Amino acid sequence: MPSVGHFAVALAGGRVARPAGRARRAVWLAALVAVSLAPDLDVVAFRLGIPYGAPFGHRGAAHSIVVGVVLGLAVGLVGWRLGMRLGPAMAAAVVVSMSHGILDTFTNGGRGIALLWPFSNARLFAPWRPIPVAPIGLAFFSPRGVAVMLHELLLFAPLFAIALWPSRHKRRGVAPHRRNASRSGHGLRARAPRQRSEWRSASADYDDGHLMSWRGEPWW
Repeated sequence: MPSVGHFAVALAGGRVARPAGRARRAVWLAALVAVSLAPDLDVVAFRLGIPYGAPFGHRGAAHSIVVGVVLGLAVGLVGWRLGMRLGPAMAAAVVVSMSHGILDTFTNGGRGIALLWPFSNARLFAPWRPIPVAPIGLAFFSPRGVAVMLHELLLFAPLFAIALWPSRHKRRGVAPHRRNASRSGHGLRARAPRQRSEWRSASADYDDGHLMSWRGEPWW
């Protein structure tokens, strides 16, 4: 499993389509990360005695396109509840969820992926497999696992760049809410209108032949 790659896809998806507000964005991003990693929960099949090559074994049904679409639609509803438009939310979530099984076909180890389940139990691999397969379990943190993570960081660097690139407002040093307020005029203190006498020069202000001050008051 290209675990770092799945994480990168989730971060990029959360950047391309996201709700307004920091708290809502954090929830949305957490949901995308969860659905991007969810198919690998089928490793529990080893503990349950389910054979690797069985339909519900590791890299089986949970990695299929059908399951990816179903999980993505469910997470898309979460985005909709967070204030996103339904179409973009579902599209982003489905792409992130479905990408797990597709990315796994590009790994160079393990068995193939049952992408076409339930229509076929065939395990499939891509013709080109540049992604090293990551160790399972605690072995993921072994020297070999760390080497795999570093390799994936290089492979998926463009996605991390998309996810972590500073926003336009941050690059300009202006907070989004202040920028929006300046455009709409909301949140700004109303300035009191000037008195008529303030617009006139003191030397030009006369009232009944007496010289007036700039505030309309007599000088004496």
